[in-house]
Amino acid sequence: MTRKLAAWALPAALVLSAHGGAFATVSAEKVERTGPNRIVVTWTDKDPVDVYVAERPDAALADAKLLSTADRDGRYESAAGSARPFFLLKDRGDGSVVRTAERLIPLEQGSNFRDLGGYPAAGGKRVRWGRIFRSGGTPMLTDADLKEIQSLGLADMVDLRSSEERVLAPSRIYGVSYHAVGYSMMTIMGDVKDPASSRNDLGKVYERLPTVLQPELRELFEALLQGDGPLAYNCSAGQDRTGFASALVLTALGTPRDVIYADYLLSTAYRRPEWEMPKISPAVAQENPTAAFFARYQDNPGARKPTPLVDSEGRPLVQRAMEAIEQKYGSVEAYLDKEIGVDAADIAKLRALYLE
Repeated sequence: MTRKLAAWALPAALVLSAHGGAFATVSAEKVERTGPNRIVVTWTDKDPVDVYVAERPDAALADAKLLSTADRDGRYESAAGSARPFFLLKDRGDGSVVRTAERLIPLEQGSNFRDLGGYPAAGGKRVRWGRIFRSGGTPMLTDADLKEIQSLGLADMVDLRSSEERVLAPSRIYGVSYHAVGYSMMTIMGDVKDPASSRNDLGKVYERLPTVLQPELRELFEALLQGDGPLAYNCSAGQDRTGFASALVLTALGTPRDVIYADYLLSTAYRRPEWEMPKISPAVAQENPTAAFFARYQDNPGARKPTPLVDSEGRPLVQRAMEAIEQKYGSVEAYLDKEIGVDAADIAKLRALYLE
């Protein structure tokens, strides 16, 4: 792919030891919201840690506010302010610093909108926070949600949903460069008509994704390579098509496969199906096969609560898609090169843009 160069300069890697090495002794860091106004930061480290907070994902330590000094218990509780907090954890033993943040963006009527930042990647680096977001549908966001998303500074949105879904549940996010490719939902679902389908049936759907989603994936990677600013991509649930796309993006960035699958499985906890699509009327369902499919989903009590994304053997369903790629192409990288148009030079550019 030939792309224009990003207009902004990549800052130096944040995770640095006092001796200049690209490593950190802080590990297992996590930020979780325990209430509307409370956030807890946890981590593991043999040394005491200084806890800082900043309002920007790329803030330097010198620009962050010190919250706690020589913390030894691996836990810090903070009030949740109006701005999204980014925490910097400084190991007092070797001086290394790790940046972390809340993965799930707190929305009143959003589903599965989360940041891919912080994951380990190629060369001992990490995925930059605040640059790549994955989500479910956004047709029912509140005004407060829109304000929260506006604060992310999105430059691009890539909608992986079918033409029918985009009509049934238009996104409420405006003022952002929007990318979508028309196709029918039935192309992906094939003969799967029941939202409570067996794990094996859904596994077959995943095996089709590398083929049927090629145009959408090209749009996604083209937007990522433009590097114009933070980007979000979504499908309806933010778990299947979005989960597969995320597996490809993280693979390109050099994230280990077990971490990729762990991220994929987070959708079960982060989804809110009631906010992914407005209620479909019987009249609309009668006229539109895709509407009928989602209407059955909405009417099925078993489908209203997210279920674990694993097959009958307990393996992540997205593994079926990855194995289908590797069986046909030999590797994900070969698939990206041949079918998506992302070659080795593009992967190097992606890593320069999105890793620190």
